[in-house]
Amino acid sequence: MKIAIVGTSVEFEEFSQKFGKTHECIHFEDYQFLNQTGDIEVIFDFSISDNPENYSNYESGVDIPIFLNTVKMTLAELAIYYQFNEEMCYGFNGLPTFVNRDIIEVSTLSEKPNTKIFEQLATDFQFVDDRVGMVTPRIICMIVNEAFYTVQEGTASKEDIDLGMKLGTNYPMGPFEWSEKLGVANVYELLEALHEDTKEERYKISAALKQAYLKSQRLTLQ
Repeated sequence: MKIAIVGTSVEFEEFSQKFGKTHECIHFEDYQFLNQTGDIEVIFDFSISDNPENYSNYESGVDIPIFLNTVKMTLAELAIYYQFNEEMCYGFNGLPTFVNRDIIEVSTLSEKPNTKIFEQLATDFQFVDDRVGMVTPRIICMIVNEAFYTVQEGTASKEDIDLGMKLGTNYPMGPFEWSEKLGVANVYELLEALHEDTKEERYKISAALKQAYLKSQRLTLQ
């Protein structure tokens, strides 16, 4: 298949590691290609999670499947504000480290989604509810937050927590290692969206994580 990927070079690289051996992956940083999609068969848009207004580029009508990175929001929210084709649009877990995996989490608003596209992409997908955080990102970010709470309370060091999680739970990375791969900003913003959506105390962001997030934002601006 010929796949258009809208996002950063880092996102494109991870996507290519997953799909590049069996499909032709083309990287775009803007939406000019929509004027002439040619033989592109599917679009993966990583930008939507942080910039939902970008969905307006698809309102003129795109007749190929579109996968939208909706981890920090939901498809239902997009459907309120934009003309939305439920049969053509899917949400997907596009956070760093979650694309190049055996299974990709996807969501849909359609009662009868077309599964043919998944067969064509030749990878396993798992349908999850159209909820903020989906499933795996919600769990991992909550674990990261609890790890920051543990350090904040002086119970253990970051290094000990990472080692303990890898040895004790067989996780591929400890929570602090994973937060670096995910990006502290993504962890913070996802938890913030979860807390806003659910009002549940378990998603309340620790002071230590907030400090790490603010530091990352300062470094980004420098």
